[in-house]
Amino acid sequence: MSEYLPPLEKLIEQFRKLPGVGRKSAVRMAFSVLDLSDEAAENFSSAITDAKKQIRHCEICHNLSVDEVCPICADDTRDHTLICVVEDAKAILAFEKVRGFRGVYHVLGGVISPINGITPDKLAIADLIKRVRDGVKEVIIATNPTVEGETTATYISSLLKNTGVTVSRLAYGIPVGGDIEYADEVTLNRAIEGRRAF
Repeated sequence: MSEYLPPLEKLIEQFRKLPGVGRKSAVRMAFSVLDLSDEAAENFSSAITDAKKQIRHCEICHNLSVDEVCPICADDTRDHTLICVVEDAKAILAFEKVRGFRGVYHVLGGVISPINGITPDKLAIADLIKRVRDGVKEVIIATNPTVEGETTATYISSLLKNTGVTVSRLAYGIPVGGDIEYADEVTLNRAIEGRRAF
């Protein structure tokens, strides 16, 4: 027998499907939904449904968009010869917050991970290669510094090797306010490799 009434258990299980949500958090969320007024619950439900129906992937860069082309790709003031390659749309939000990058993006939709069944053909790499042929001068690979991110970066770099396009990688290293003595070997090595003139 289930610990909770079947409709509540079903709601809990739906919340558990979200990344990073364990059983206890899912139970709290489910009870919070039950405490909502009928109107608030309806608004919550329609917000999920509307987001799923209205949000699509940009046909150029695969960013999230409500139109066929996202606002970044449609912006003529941005440098379309400079593409920053990211794993997912969340990374674009991080870059856009700092307002220092004026190029455009390309969302891969993940990283190469044979263990998880993600091969290059399951990512938007072929679309990136097509974009590069349209006058792109530089591709910045901004995948995460994980084994999968590095594998993906190396793979993309090898595909772009003879295209005449400059391929660069984000510099990684010690964060501002961080202590060198607490940095791991990989971080210190990245910091040295990514050094620049002062």
